[in-house]
Amino acid sequence: MRFIFILVSTLGCLLGNSQNAIPSWQPASYKMVGSHYQTFTASQYAHVFSGSKHNVVRLAPELKGLTGIKLPYKTDNPLKLKFNEPVKVIVGVFKDENSNIKEDKNAQLVLQNGLTISGLSFVDVYAMPYSKGTHVINTSGICTVLGVIKANETLNFRNAECPDGRLWNPTFIVEGFSDEKPLFEIIGGQNSPVVDEGMPGTEGIQGGFEGGRVVKVGDRYHMFPTERAGEVGVEAYYDRVKTKIGHWTSTDAINWKRESTILQASGTYAITEDDNPMNDRRAAIWSYMPVFNEVANKWYGYYLAYTVHKEIEPNHSFGRIWRCESIVDGIEGIGGPYKDIGIIIEPGLNSKPWEGRQGVASFFPYKVGENEWLGFYSGAYPFKTWDDYPKKSGKGWFVGLAKSNSLEGPWKRLDATINPITSMHPFFVENPIVSQLPDGTYIAVFDGGPDGWGHHLPNMMAYSLSKDGLKWSEARYLPIETKVDKWWDIMRTPLCLIPEGNDIYTIVYAAIDLKRRFHPMGMVKVKLNKEALAERLQKL
Repeated sequence: MRFIFILVSTLGCLLGNSQNAIPSWQPASYKMVGSHYQTFTASQYAHVFSGSKHNVVRLAPELKGLTGIKLPYKTDNPLKLKFNEPVKVIVGVFKDENSNIKEDKNAQLVLQNGLTISGLSFVDVYAMPYSKGTHVINTSGICTVLGVIKANETLNFRNAECPDGRLWNPTFIVEGFSDEKPLFEIIGGQNSPVVDEGMPGTEGIQGGFEGGRVVKVGDRYHMFPTERAGEVGVEAYYDRVKTKIGHWTSTDAINWKRESTILQASGTYAITEDDNPMNDRRAAIWSYMPVFNEVANKWYGYYLAYTVHKEIEPNHSFGRIWRCESIVDGIEGIGGPYKDIGIIIEPGLNSKPWEGRQGVASFFPYKVGENEWLGFYSGAYPFKTWDDYPKKSGKGWFVGLAKSNSLEGPWKRLDATINPITSMHPFFVENPIVSQLPDGTYIAVFDGGPDGWGHHLPNMMAYSLSKDGLKWSEARYLPIETKVDKWWDIMRTPLCLIPEGNDIYTIVYAAIDLKRRFHPMGMVKVKLNKEALAERLQKL
């Protein structure tokens, strides 16, 4: 038997910043007697079971804001609670488990599908009445107690339609909503996009922005986003085809000025379905990553160029990574202009089926030794075997590592004992950018995957840690909407983790408001907890 108690007393299932007219149930006070369990607030991302990674991903609005008790995931220990007035304890029962609550004549079913907890089945919510005084609650098989409400609260049965939590599988760790100390405290940021439709410089960028990189040179930020230019009269999906790489600058990461166009894609569609040189292999250009080469004393740019098929999903296919160099020497040459040097990594005899139809879909190099570099490269829409080439692709967004003795290359893919790297997430890591924390620890920030478009992923930006740049930890996800007004539906790609002093970092990110065609850019500040970092490193 497994069920949960929920701190509530009673349209829709709350997600993020969605608005709903249904009021929250009013909590009643209670005290734990003889127990010292932690409590939690019922909300999206709430961590409801100690010793586990299960989190709330949906909840009925009636439940929002109630105070729960974080019991162990499974326990046989009774729980003693003291009430100063008659109350109702709200119990959540997992549909795939047997429970005495379902048969208890005093238990009132008030919310069908009232809660979604990652990795676990549908949850029905029952109200259990208790009189004033101290009561022993039989917690055998109980996962957690979420709350208590006043006995006179009006409870109306309804189906809240919260989905099956097993859709969010594997479970994931949300920063600040787990048993461990958060590595980053979200200390604020902009409550609206910092680059949005209609702002100067966005003319002709019909679809807004996606990934790229932001770096800081002196007191000036330099942003190189993918600009989804699109074409007038063409549906939004194809904004991904006719792209540009822009160069934007700012002194505060809030107010941005567009300086120039670094690269421009052709937008020409393929004429064959395979990776054929008859096709224009620069039909879409994405994911520009500027890296300063101290030996050459100039900026290198690494970017992705796709073949684009108009009918086969994904329409981005057979990606290749190009390297270009700034014509202007020195750190101030970041704005270019740039000249193409050539392709550094591409589909070929060394490719593996997991790289898939999308080919080499991003690249980011970082130094790990005196004369040694590693580079994250990615693939997507994998083939089970090469017999599935070129059209029969599956779903999955993977990363692997390549190695070189210099930024110029040649770059060699590491073998199957390393690639793909699934320790961060088993099937979704996109556009990782690597830097080092003050103690030398490597950190990768990346797109943690959407909760949308048929996917059930964390919908937050993520990070992973490594001591050597080779072995990477399980991802942690940053719920920045806990401190910043959520203007997006789908979180996408962080473009940086820029140190500002005093352990504070700036993150510029791309995100999507599904009501709009234009995808804006946002900004948030986080603060590093060095004590938490030391504890985390002991477990790596």
